[in-house]
Amino acid sequence: MKTEALDPRYVDLDLWPTELAVEAMLEGQMAAIAAIQSQTVAIARAAEAAAGRLGETGRLVFVGAGTSGRLAVQDGTELYPTYGWPMSRMVFLMAGGTSALTEAYEGAEDDVEAGRADIGNCGIGPSDIVIGVAASGRTPYTVAAIEQARAVGALTIGIANNPGSVLLEKAEHAILAVTGSEIVAGSTRMKAGTAQKAILNLLSTAIMIRLGLVYQGRMVAMRISNEKLLQRGRGMVQDIAGVDADVAARALEAADNEIRLGVIVALGVSAEEGQELLDAHNGSLREVMQVLEKRD
Repeated sequence: MKTEALDPRYVDLDLWPTELAVEAMLEGQMAAIAAIQSQTVAIARAAEAAAGRLGETGRLVFVGAGTSGRLAVQDGTELYPTYGWPMSRMVFLMAGGTSALTEAYEGAEDDVEAGRADIGNCGIGPSDIVIGVAASGRTPYTVAAIEQARAVGALTIGIANNPGSVLLEKAEHAILAVTGSEIVAGSTRMKAGTAQKAILNLLSTAIMIRLGLVYQGRMVAMRISNEKLLQRGRGMVQDIAGVDADVAARALEAADNEIRLGVIVALGVSAEEGQELLDAHNGSLREVMQVLEKRD
């Protein structure tokens, strides 16, 4: 595998001046991002398919082992505070269990039966999106989970760093970032991990955009959990609705700090009717705004 190969350029890395070693590592990180360029179409297609499949009950399921699994969990957990995606509609399947997020569990990634069982135990079905991540593209736990998920009708997405890998063959949507050998041989937390995290960022954000959770480049479904975010939310309501700061603050309060609803209330609609409009349009502020524009 290319991700495990030793690059002869770095066999004396431990003898290099630290500054040169850091420069070499940075070049590797930049190359990892460049490796994603060819995958933008694949990422976009996967995101559109996922958004179209999720409906009102579908879940985002992140599967992985070791570094890949931790990166997948990190990406998924950020979706609730950033886009209001419910935690109840996310599943995290980590080889070795959630305790493997902070501790290494030897052999867990090789447990094929656990991968299959975890999919079954979570009741994965046709409305769910299962995203498997593995630098090698052949991690038995992750491959087995993707195979089982596809067998029960879920939409499957595979992310890997080695071409021709079994994970990409088994997944319905394959995303490949060929990052090659690492500066420290086999340390896939470096280039491979950087590419994986970037892909996950792009994929999940594109899904949220297609679900209507972004309006005018703003995170209008963001959860307000502190004073900084409260000020940001008020600013969004003020800018989008075109009202002054006091009106925006009162509207957001009436909307129980739900930004999309706050915008609608700031435009003179009651909170009750505004919520009905959002529900009727699957939470899409843009569609509701179009309805309100037609009224005017």
